[in-house]
Amino acid sequence: MVKSTRSVLAWSAIALLAGALAAPATAEPALSGPPVQINALVPLTGGGAFIGNETKKDLELIQALVNRTGGIKGRPLEFVVGDDQANPQVSVQLTSGLIAKGVPVILGGVLAGNCRAMAPLVAKNGPMHWCLSPGIHPVRGSYTFSASVGTLDDAIGTVRFFRQKGWTKVAIITTNDAIGQELDRSYATALALPENKSMQVVADEHFNPSDISVAGQVAAIKSSGAQAVLTWVTGTPFGTLLRGFHDAGLDLPISSSTGNMSFVQMAQYTSFLPKELYFAGLRSITREGTNPGPVKDAQNVYFDAFKAAGARPDVLNAIGWDPAMIVVDAYRHLGPDATADQLKTFVDNLHGYAGTSGIYDFGDPEQRGLTINALIIDKWDPATQDFVPASKPGGFIK
Repeated sequence: MVKSTRSVLAWSAIALLAGALAAPATAEPALSGPPVQINALVPLTGGGAFIGNETKKDLELIQALVNRTGGIKGRPLEFVVGDDQANPQVSVQLTSGLIAKGVPVILGGVLAGNCRAMAPLVAKNGPMHWCLSPGIHPVRGSYTFSASVGTLDDAIGTVRFFRQKGWTKVAIITTNDAIGQELDRSYATALALPENKSMQVVADEHFNPSDISVAGQVAAIKSSGAQAVLTWVTGTPFGTLLRGFHDAGLDLPISSSTGNMSFVQMAQYTSFLPKELYFAGLRSITREGTNPGPVKDAQNVYFDAFKAAGARPDVLNAIGWDPAMIVVDAYRHLGPDATADQLKTFVDNLHGYAGTSGIYDFGDPEQRGLTINALIIDKWDPATQDFVPASKPGGFIK
């Protein structure tokens, strides 16, 4: 099969980075000139800090890798990370400041609400904005891109997985905010597909993100006869939900979003985790199961970078890694002075890019480059304290 020019170049760049990790320690290439700065807005404090700090770790490792392999056409790369505090109003203030400075690209936020607040500010003239959350749906042709697999594909894959497990009576519980509304729409669409005609929603519950108890909602689910639970809440509300099921003595299989796939978070919830906890994950959760080729090469660079740093990556790292690497690749092709329009055009026309989560093709309508084929349902394994694949790509187990 003939690869596109950009596919070949991207594979070559991955091989170069892999070689840099495998080679003996040598003097770094001489870089000169002012650094090429890429701005990122993530929550280093606030409710999403556990995600934001993992993203910051990604950027630090990518910066070191790129600068070990020639930087951006001989100039050093520098990620400039701002703290949006998981607050959409702060995101607006920081984004407005960056627009006034004329920056060509912004990575972030990592929460859907923050990204939604940022998107209108860049809609007309840029800069290029890459949201590091799967929870938004950019307009085709806009300056906003979205990371990871879309929420609708996550919902389709998760419902498919539940159905093939034989769990046809499900309960849905989520928050009554924008994220919860997104979940409601996505699961309603997924459940309406002909393949899911055997599925039945026996309970549909909501709670406020600030609630400290979901006892009433769990009681309703307990009496409904549900065989499994679909949810999407992240962070502290997810802990509240899990504790509510534990305290009620209701141990059902529960699915959750990629946003909760944090080793730190799982360690905090050890005493009240259900026996079966599933996540709409990504192919990049593990190197196992990926055949030799460009995606495997990209995964090797990713995992080896964390290993060299004495760190253990989880899916929170994987969500931000590929978008940041694509932006770096764009700069390496276009040069340090690339404009927002040039960066956007480069990504718009990017096909066959090998990332850790699969092959990216930006002909997709949601400007994320990935489809449901990048989705893997993962399960938390208390014995190994790890996330392990529970499905094939797309949520299939058969």
